[in-house]
Amino acid sequence: MEPNDVIHQSTRLRLMAALYPLPVDQRLEFKQLKALSGATDGNLGGHLATLEKAGYVLIEKDFVGKRPRTRASLTKDGRRAFARHLEFLRDILDQGRDGGAADRYRP
Repeated sequence: MEPNDVIHQSTRLRLMAALYPLPVDQRLEFKQLKALSGATDGNLGGHLATLEKAGYVLIEKDFVGKRPRTRASLTKDGRRAFARHLEFLRDILDQGRDGGAADRYRP
């Protein structure tokens, strides 16, 4: 099993991990994702755009009064991709626990 190169980047991994446990109809606002990821506005926007382009995240923009609001949620494809990436990470943990990681990853 291989890592998902889109998700594997640390900020995107944090974003996916923050969105994954949410119920399907729930979203996180940009400011919440910014706090969880530690990213700047521009950096966060870029990572969300990458995840959206991959089909993993749905971005919704609207207004609350006169203030713009950006919210994000995982798509079905995003949930599946993140679950597979979690399997990849669990495999690494299991191999390390079994003491066989070095043998399996030796070129």
